[in-house]
Amino acid sequence: MRKNTLVVVVAVLSLAAVAKAQSPSAGDASDAAGKLPVKRVVLYKNGVGYFEHSTQVRGNQDLNIDFTSGQLDDALKSLTVVDLGGGHIQGVRFNSVAPLSERLKTLRLPLAENTSRRDFLNALRGTRVEVHSGSASAVGKLLSVETIKTFGEKDQEVQTTEVTLVTDDGDMRSFTLTPGASLRVADRELSDEVNRYLNLIGSAKAVDLRRLTISAAGTGEREIFVSYISEVPVWKSTYRILIDKDHAQNPLLQGWAVVDNTIGEDWNDVQLSLVAGAPQSFVQNISQPMYVQRPTVPLPEAEILTPETHEAAMMKLAPPPPPMQETMGMAGAQPMVRSNGMVIGGPMAGGGGGGGVGRGFGGGFLAGSGPGPGAPQPMSEAVEAETATAVAKTAGDYFEYNLKENVTIGKNQSALVPILQARVEAEKVTLWNEDSDTPRRALWLNNTSGTELDAGSFDILDDNTFAGEGMLDSIRPGEKRLISYAADSAIQVKTRTESSERPITHVVIAKGLMTVTREDYELKTYTVSNSDTAARDVIIEHPARDGWNLAKDLKPEETSASFHRFRLKVEPKTSAELAVEEFHPREFDVQLTNLDTSWIDLLTQEKRMTPAISQALKRVLDQKGVITGIDTQIRSRRQDADSITTDQGRIRENMKALKGSPEERALVQRYTQQLNSQEDRLAALHTQIADLQARRQKESDQLDKILEEIALDEKF
Repeated sequence: MRKNTLVVVVAVLSLAAVAKAQSPSAGDASDAAGKLPVKRVVLYKNGVGYFEHSTQVRGNQDLNIDFTSGQLDDALKSLTVVDLGGGHIQGVRFNSVAPLSERLKTLRLPLAENTSRRDFLNALRGTRVEVHSGSASAVGKLLSVETIKTFGEKDQEVQTTEVTLVTDDGDMRSFTLTPGASLRVADRELSDEVNRYLNLIGSAKAVDLRRLTISAAGTGEREIFVSYISEVPVWKSTYRILIDKDHAQNPLLQGWAVVDNTIGEDWNDVQLSLVAGAPQSFVQNISQPMYVQRPTVPLPEAEILTPETHEAAMMKLAPPPPPMQETMGMAGAQPMVRSNGMVIGGPMAGGGGGGGVGRGFGGGFLAGSGPGPGAPQPMSEAVEAETATAVAKTAGDYFEYNLKENVTIGKNQSALVPILQARVEAEKVTLWNEDSDTPRRALWLNNTSGTELDAGSFDILDDNTFAGEGMLDSIRPGEKRLISYAADSAIQVKTRTESSERPITHVVIAKGLMTVTREDYELKTYTVSNSDTAARDVIIEHPARDGWNLAKDLKPEETSASFHRFRLKVEPKTSAELAVEEFHPREFDVQLTNLDTSWIDLLTQEKRMTPAISQALKRVLDQKGVITGIDTQIRSRRQDADSITTDQGRIRENMKALKGSPEERALVQRYTQQLNSQEDRLAALHTQIADLQARRQKESDQLDKILEEIALDEKF
């Protein structure tokens, strides 16, 4: 019963502490007066939003903005705070939350975030505890915690936890912690530590709320301006296209944006802008305390000193030059201008003073490097298009919808807000390509709204009836785009392909290189059948392949990166054909120095041997023939020389074998005469080879000259 009573008391105390933390207090009653209301919101496509707050203050006053930890991180690294009435910002503070692992280190008990029962008991070793198990009980200090393995019925292994205590009398008592046993911390301070541990674990699961407090100091009534960026959900675009039954006028395009308010406070009468762009942004946990791992340095050991001598001092160095004076202030800084023309920032008053939280500024910035990415800026070249619901602007790389009416969206709520309503040019067609195979109903939409259409979903209402839906990419003003929304079962498309290789179409000879061009030819025929009672404009998407050229008489409606789009009118209950001819030129390079009769035969066979080409190639082949003849003579003489050299080696070996023989004198005289004769022949051969090589070089130079002179460009 004591254990249960303790648990109940701890639970009641914990609930009371949580209730106290969550219940409104006198300080909370003043929160409304200290709130900084949101005045302007700019949402981007990269998951961040730019926020402006402003309010009137009198005298010294604290202003609050509530964030989650993730939102606070973004706000701290982009925060701009300005007192527009001559006052100054004394400081910005927020509740710091250390990581749970660091807060657990402050406990006396070594408990981690994920502590098991065994870990908890081991942490209590040496602590005074009270154990009850059935009729047995004991009070003492916890000595050990062990896992005991036993075997029950059918030799099944059973694990139990056994704790051992040393009582005040010095007795050692062991208890098995069965479901009926209980263990209570008898040390009041350690019992409080256990409660602190449980409270820390519970607080880690509490609502993530971080409050930023801005302290403004000054006299009289004045305006405070605050801006920052914060993490928000990406806004989404969705469209409606309404088509009249009789097509008397262009379809009506309605644009909507899905906007989510997750910053923790209501947007009341807020100026909202939606930007179809994604400026660079990143996440940095700047609001979390950061700890570094410091090295552990051992304590120095005592040393036994021995006498020693020391060197004399060096000559004193000359004093260093005085340091350069730092330039204070922000010379040339440009003021930030709000949409109403009021200057809200510029150089810091006084031309100096450091910049940090807690320092006073005379109308200057407290933090951040300028206005957020959505702050107004002069746009002398901005293009504006007035719609029924918003003003759309293009400035630089981004496109922005500024809602004409302010919006009100409660915290943790979402809204569908109108951004566009305009008549646009659109033509109803059927779209087909081989990749999708199924013909689709589509609109060939010409964006004549004057505004950029952000990527998103769309629905088609044709004659007040839902006709389909789809997705569209961003479409710039004046751009034409196909958007499909439904299948067209009335259209069937069959294809037939014929391929062949065409004769040579082009021969170019220049600087010893002959380039021969021939073409691969392909004819693709599309047969389109229309089983409906109404005519169809069918758009055939024919693949646009690298290196393939359409026949000159073929003109597609348009060409994209992947397709040539051809229009084919198909009357009711009939079929129509579209024939697409394409040519793919292939080039072959031939060095004329490697020219042989096979190319002559090919050009002759394909009737491409013009008199000019024939004469040019004949000059090359004739000159190559001269060089080939010389090469044959050089080869013949080298073979003769090699044969003589081989024979001389044989003779010398024979002469070595004759030493000491009766025939030595006569045969040596004979072999010597033969070697002399061969040496004369070798000398003559070497002279002839040298003459032939010189002649060959001359003929090669002549061939190079002929190659340089030939310049032909023949088309067929």
